[in-house]
Amino acid sequence: MPVVIPKALPAFDILSKENIFVMPKVRAESQDIRPLEIAIVNLMPTKIETETQLIRLLANSSLQIKVTLVEMETYRGHYTAQSHMDTFYTTFSKIKNNKYDGLIITGAPVEQMEYEEVKYWEELKEIMDWSEKNVTSTMFVCWAAFAGLYHFYDIPKHLIEKKLSGIYPVKTCDEQEPLLRGMDDYMYIPMSRYAVIDAKDVVNNKNLQLLGYGDECGVSIVKSTDNKKIFMTGHSEYARETLKTEYLRDIGKGLEIEKPINYFVDGDINKIDMKWKSTANLLYYNWLNYYVYQVTPYDLKN
Repeated sequence: MPVVIPKALPAFDILSKENIFVMPKVRAESQDIRPLEIAIVNLMPTKIETETQLIRLLANSSLQIKVTLVEMETYRGHYTAQSHMDTFYTTFSKIKNNKYDGLIITGAPVEQMEYEEVKYWEELKEIMDWSEKNVTSTMFVCWAAFAGLYHFYDIPKHLIEKKLSGIYPVKTCDEQEPLLRGMDDYMYIPMSRYAVIDAKDVVNNKNLQLLGYGDECGVSIVKSTDNKKIFMTGHSEYARETLKTEYLRDIGKGLEIEKPINYFVDGDINKIDMKWKSTANLLYYNWLNYYVYQVTPYDLKN
């Protein structure tokens, strides 16, 4: 089934060419189907790339999904044309009286800052608190995962000197967990961050369950025991060349940074080993199926 997005959104043409089923709003409204309402709070500077990556994964299910893109009111980035933001995005103040089946909060390149120093921190806290009563299940990605664990459970992040960048093997910690259904013993997940979480802080919290851990990348996937929150410290949604783009950007800034590990074939930046696509598709498919679709009420007002 399709993801319902505006036909003018850049992702529409991109995904259509990939034979991914996307549908314009006019056609969707003619069908007698209640689509899943999924909001995406996009904090990434590369808005178009991120929204396309996430919609690509959301489309990989038998469910019809309607996507609402949300930007912050207290901060506006400079990497995406304002015309794009004005056309396709809304703000939290305009949707806070709505209810949603699912919410995705993306990462952001601010993990080296204290949370309270982030310009939109107070607004993000309001969104996170709102999600508790107005969203069936929320997925927190990369920095948002750190922010959510800190906000809800007082779990601190720990900065590291060397950037975690590459494709890391992550051990599945509970093969009976629905989110990990169909996974191999090890998943491969892109990581791009300067922070880690102490596994003891997760394991010792009775409200959390550790689902994925890597020897090199640490805590990777965490779930709240009430199934309402999924925290992923990696970027499963990344496209084939996203890490390459980030690497070349960092080199261009004069940063001393190593090549992403387990990513380039024989160190050749023109050859990429994409080994995380199946994991990404399963994670989002399982989240939509087991933690959104199967438990959300038909009438969202309920």
